[in-house]
Parts: sequence; C-alpha cells; structure tokens
Amino acid sequence: MSDSDRTHDIVVWGATGVAGRFTAEYLTERYDSADLELAIGGRSRERLADVAADLTRRSDGWEDVPVVVGDATDPESLRAIAEDTRVVCTTVGPYTTYGSNLVAACVDAGTDYCDLTGEVNWVREMIDRYHEAAVDAGARIVHSCGFDSVPADIGTLLVQSFATEEFGAPCETVRIYLEGGNGSVSGGTLASFGELFEAVATDPLARETLRNPYSLAPAGERSGIDPGEQRGPRRDPLRGSWTAPSPMAAVNERVVRRSNALLGYPWTREFRCSEVVPTGTGPVGAATAGLVAGGLGAFTAAMSIRPLRSAIQKYVFPDPGEGPTRSEAEAGSFSIRVLGRGVAPGGRFTVEAEFGADRDPGYGATGRMLGESAVCLARGDLDSPHEGGVLTPASGIGLPLADRLREVGFTASVRQVSDGSA
Repeated sequence: MSDSDRTHDIVVWGATGVAGRFTAEYLTERYDSADLELAIGGRSRERLADVAADLTRRSDGWEDVPVVVGDATDPESLRAIAEDTRVVCTTVGPYTTYGSNLVAACVDAGTDYCDLTGEVNWVREMIDRYHEAAVDAGARIVHSCGFDSVPADIGTLLVQSFATEEFGAPCETVRIYLEGGNGSVSGGTLASFGELFEAVATDPLARETLRNPYSLAPAGERSGIDPGEQRGPRRDPLRGSWTAPSPMAAVNERVVRRSNALLGYPWTREFRCSEVVPTGTGPVGAATAGLVAGGLGAFTAAMSIRPLRSAIQKYVFPDPGEGPTRSEAEAGSFSIRVLGRGVAPGGRFTVEAEFGADRDPGYGATGRMLGESAVCLARGDLDSPHEGGVLTPASGIGLPLADRLREVGFTASVRQVSDGSA
C-alpha cells in the first residue's frame, strides 16, 4: 500500500493515557491540521472523543482530531489502523503485554512505528521475530523514543559524528552521565519495570538478555569487549569524580550498542559505552555513590522476589495511567552529559555533548521526543541507511531528530573539550 492511499500521517495510540495525551497535546500545539494529518487511537471511543474535544479547544489549528478505535488484543483491528496511517506512535505498555500485536500489524502493513519502551527483553523478542520481515516490508520499527533512550542514543551519535568529522576517527569510549533533573515516574513506566522483573523470573531469554551487554545486537554478533553496566560505586576514568550505577543503563547501553551495529560499526567493534550517575568528588562523593548503589541494589533485590515485588507494585507504585499534571510536567527538567574520548593522528581528544530540556523527563520532554520521532518518520526527515527493520533512534532516524528537538527548546549541543575541563 502506498503512502498516498493512507488517511493519516500519525496515529497516537493510547491517547487516553497520560503519556499518550501529553504526546497528542504536543503535536496539536506544535503543528496544525494543514501540516499534519493526525488521529488518536485506543479502546474507548467515548474517552477518545473527550480527548479529541479537549485538543481542539486547546489549539486554534484543529477543528477536529479524528478518532480510531481498536484493541491491543485484536490483531485485525490493529491491522486496519496500521494500514490507514504512515506512522503508529504508541504509548501503550507494558509492551511485553500489549505491544507485540501492534508491531506485527505495522510490519504486515509496511507502516512505520515508534514507542517508549524500556523493556529490553521485549525489544529482543521483536528483533528476533520481526527484524527481517520489517526489512522486507520497508517498515521502520523504532523502539525507545522517549527518555529511554533518545538522550543517550542521540547524544552518543552527536559525539561520534563530531569526532569523525573533526578528527577523522570515532571515540573509543563514551560515558553517559545522568547529571541532574527533577520529575516523576508514571504508573505505566513502573508497570513496565515490574513486567521486566516478572519476565526475568520466568523466561530464560529475558534473563539472558539482561546478562549479555550485547543482547540487542544483530543475531550472530551478540558478543564483544564491553563488560556491561556498572554495578557499584566507582571512580570515573574520564572525570575523576565518583559515580554510581544508573537505573537506566541496562536499557540505554544496549540500545547504543545496537545503534553501532546497525550503522555498520562506524565506531568500531571495540567501542565501549557506559551510563552512570555522577555523585561528586572526595569522601562525600564516594559515600553518596555507595548509598545510591546500595539503594538501587536493595530495590533490585526486592523486585526479584515475587512476594516483595507484588507488595511493591500494589502499595508503592502508582496505578498505570497515573501521572503528573500539565503544570507539574512543565516544571520538571533533565540534563544528560555525554563524554567521548578517542585517539587521532594528532593525539588524544575528548568530545562532549549536552542533552536536556526544561520539562519533566518522563512526560513533558518524552511527549516531545516521541512526537518528533513520529514526525521525522512521517515526513521522511531521516539520516539512516535503513528503509526498514527493528531500529533505534540513532540508526532509524539520526541527527534530524536532534535538529527538531533543538527547535522546540531542547539542548542538544556538542563541542571539543580539553582533558582538563572534561
């Protein structure tokens, strides 16, 4: 089916949920109906109609936002939606439970797709089941287009592109630092987190996915020199400060390694990447790193025990669909720093990228990252060697996504730094 036969440019699937609504609100504020053929989708026509009415009230550029109705458990309804749009942009998780039929529908229809998943076990399953079929169909299936994993993946691409252009060589090592910010975690995100632990407890493939740092690489290439995410407090080799493990490293590091593989290893097969939380220098930095590592380790241990996991999910986690208000999302912020170090004929060099926004990372910023990912796909605003496949933000969209995010207030800068200032 050609794109000219499709009614919609983008369908925001899950628009009645918190993340989906933020995404739909962003797209209707940023674009108007003359620029973008947008529809919203989900299970309840009545709830979708309420969201559509609110969207039109908020924006003068929309007299109507079409509604499409389907069910994540009904493949035929999803296929009909996929066949009628250029891009499906989905916020409906846990993706392990609700995402597979939609990916299959998009692959069958040759429809591009983007999501917010951080469920690496499910991403591995989608790679194994659908990558080759998506290549054949010309369907770009781009996972992890929110806070997981756009800042880490596109930030690394910024560093490596700059290094290659300026020095003629990529960085051998990249470190991603979660420097600061404030915001909230949604009930849906935490439900996905719980789903991952449930899968690890019952599924050998999920356990292998989390053990192997290269588990998202193409089949036959799932090994390398990188040891995987940091487990305890450690003095940082690039900055000389103390660092603690990052709770997002298990996702983001694997996504970055898959990007390197899908781009044809422009950063070499010896490339190493890691993501950490900086905690400062001296005894205070060391103690803070130990406390963060200990707390994360204790939480992970508790989530690995089914009765404790059930209690945490019931009494501590918010319910799926819960999230911040609009004003709370706009009051948040995040800042990520990416340092890359390499060697060129002129000597050793260090490159730094900064990626951030003055919005809640899990909602206000994520809605923009996901929305602009979908727009890039719908408009063909891409710097990618791939016309289809199960892809990453860096390999499936590339630097045009950074350009678009800068236009809407994100920091996405890159520069050379001296070793002393790194």
